Amino acid sequence: MIAAFDMVKRIMLKVNSRSLISSIIKILRILPFLLIRFLSGLINGLFSILILLNYLFLFDSLIYILTPLKNFLLFLGEKSLDYQFPEINIRNITGKVKEYFLKILYSNVTIPKINVSKLIHTLANKFKNPQKVLQEIIIIDSEEALATAVAPIVIKKINFFSYIKTLLFFTSGTVFSIVFFAIPLSVFVFYESLPDPYQLFQRIPNQPTKIYDRNDKLLYEIFVDKKYEPVALEKIPNIVKNSTIAVEDSEFYLHNGIRPLSILRAAKATVLEDNLQGASTITQQLVKNLLLTPERTIVRKIKEAMIALKVEQSFSKDQILELYLNNISYGGTTWGVQSASKKYFGKNVWELDLSEASLLAGLPTAPTYYSPLNGDLELTKSRQKLVLDRMVELGYVATEEADAAYKKEINIIPQVDYIRAPHFVMYVRDELERVYGKNIVDKGGLTVKTTLDLDFHEKVQQIVSEEVIKNAYLNISNGAAIVLDPRTGEILAYVGSRDYYFDKFGSFDVLTAYRQPGSSIKPVTYALALKNGYTALSTIKDEKTIYKNQWETYVPVNYDGRYHGTVTVRQALANSYNIPAVKLVSKLGADNMVELGRDMGLTTWQKDSSYGISVTLGGKEVRLLDLANVYATLSRYGVYKNTTPFISVKDSKGIEILEKDKEKRVLSEEISFLITNILSDYKARIPAFGINNFLSITGHTVAVKTGTTDNKKDNLTLGYTPSYVVATWVGNNDNTPMNKNLASGLSGAAPMWNRIMSLTLQGKPSEVFMKPDIVTLIYYKRCNISEYFIKGSSIPSMTCQSERKKSSKT
Repeated sequence: MIAAFDMVKRIMLKVNSRSLISSIIKILRILPFLLIRFLSGLINGLFSILILLNYLFLFDSLIYILTPLKNFLLFLGEKSLDYQFPEINIRNITGKVKEYFLKILYSNVTIPKINVSKLIHTLANKFKNPQKVLQEIIIIDSEEALATAVAPIVIKKINFFSYIKTLLFFTSGTVFSIVFFAIPLSVFVFYESLPDPYQLFQRIPNQPTKIYDRNDKLLYEIFVDKKYEPVALEKIPNIVKNSTIAVEDSEFYLHNGIRPLSILRAAKATVLEDNLQGASTITQQLVKNLLLTPERTIVRKIKEAMIALKVEQSFSKDQILELYLNNISYGGTTWGVQSASKKYFGKNVWELDLSEASLLAGLPTAPTYYSPLNGDLELTKSRQKLVLDRMVELGYVATEEADAAYKKEINIIPQVDYIRAPHFVMYVRDELERVYGKNIVDKGGLTVKTTLDLDFHEKVQQIVSEEVIKNAYLNISNGAAIVLDPRTGEILAYVGSRDYYFDKFGSFDVLTAYRQPGSSIKPVTYALALKNGYTALSTIKDEKTIYKNQWETYVPVNYDGRYHGTVTVRQALANSYNIPAVKLVSKLGADNMVELGRDMGLTTWQKDSSYGISVTLGGKEVRLLDLANVYATLSRYGVYKNTTPFISVKDSKGIEILEKDKEKRVLSEEISFLITNILSDYKARIPAFGINNFLSITGHTVAVKTGTTDNKKDNLTLGYTPSYVVATWVGNNDNTPMNKNLASGLSGAAPMWNRIMSLTLQGKPSEVFMKPDIVTLIYYKRCNISEYFIKGSSIPSMTCQSERKKSSKT
């Protein structure tokens, strides 16, 4: 382009129109520069607006646009110098000199002592070879040195008009960009960044999970931060709707989402009084609560108004009112008019009267301040009076009705942390989270019907507390109990400690804690023996036995410290002799016993772990909850089922989501029957427990087993019928030993078990354990005893007990 300009210039000179030609060429040369100035101003304006938008967090990604624009401005600056001064190759100028040139180009700010623009003009006009002079200048790397070097050739007179001209072009570009680009872009970006009003219906609000007992008594509600219970608008009475509209937004059915006059009043207060006010309609409040953050800023208020307009265009007034009444705060964690109705009055919203409805309507403005729970009912009543007066003014109610409602006494139900059967509830919560996840449990609005019988459970809780207090002289500080229905695996009562609210350790759940079971684990040992060919009449020598390995010597002893000679399997199990049990596990393998115990319900036992022979005496910890299920497996004739606290679990839409567990046979019915028959043999256990003990229930056949650990740190009793399993424990949470005078079957867990089992069986018919067809009963006339055998098994010849004792002595 410059070459073309020169050619035109030479041609025009030949026709002696030098003055005219010079003017035209000057204009043509300066025109590209002025255009670039305008574009620079245009982009500079956009640049400034983008920075502002980014600052307001309206469009975070704009930051990625800023750097390329800045680079483009620099490019335009270089092009501008090229067009002004073709004699100088600006690309050869580097370092600070180039930066100063470009700086002057943008801002018209003069470097101290020198005007760079004038310098370039001087170089171009005074020297035949300005490029050479410029090369000498650009090696100087400071403002002061540059100014000193060129000061003699600087024309100090400044053409003021040229600066005004440049400034006007630059400013016009900036204004143009702001008016036609920046403002429309800002509005567009702002509008598009607003939340979609349809999110109001797509939003899934946090709903509490409700836990009930088997008789539909509420045990507990689980929620995160808001207690939310939505209700359809048609179920909300007019007095509730009208009282809310009267006090919150009397023109609700007339406006389009905002009230301009109210907004102007609020703006005046904000500007003149430095007091940011509300002026929010019901629609705006809904938007603020569900779609926006709660900060009080002008930007948020603008967003609130714009979204409110969009909401009004998208939904009906009734839809908006329903959403509002279900999502407004009535104090604390209570959100929605249905939750508020239940919290304050203990009833559904459709059961409210005018007095109650007007009281609730006055709360959302300042729930804590006007709450009837804050100790100042005068504030609550004054707010209620305002609501009723507004209702009269708007014609919703007559004056007489309002006066009667105001005079009615406020009856607020007692406010308590509502939790019944707390140990059970916490166990249920853990199980729900394990299966469905914490997020669903906290926010998903599950309806959980549990297996617990609350009335029965509370009676069991009382027995546990009384027995622990009664046996405090034995250094017993805590107790626990569980009652199962073995036919279904359902938990009927669940007592994790003497008192959940006991300040020292009450909340600790013993039922899920790891404790040693003592001899109560022996039914697993003898079930393994029967699986491996032993019979109830098989004999084992109860004598001193020494087990040695490279690390230690182990000598098991009996609970009574005596040896009993040759004993049958029935006698050994019924009287809980230790040495025969250790002999069996030593012969059959501890790992095999662990595998069977796990199959029967001991979920914490690992098949791949190494266990010693002391496992048969309770050397490996278990959960009492699991141990109770082992006995339930025996009650079910060898069929394993998971213990369950659930009857039903429904999602927020009422759809059943509970999956029933499958059952599995882990032990034959004949072996289960034999173990049960031994454990229910009252006469067989007399040698160890005597006649007067707590292991029998008058009028009922009950299989029962006790367990006491070394140093008497744990004492257990577990027993069952075909319909119920009862397991009890006493001890100390810190493993402190109980008193040495504690006698298994006579004190400690046994009396507690007896009371709970008696309560459970009260009024129930007596049940017997039916003998499987594969089991036969053989009578030994010479010894006058009978014994059960599995058909086809090896039936030993009978040696009477008197003969065995005589043989043992010799």
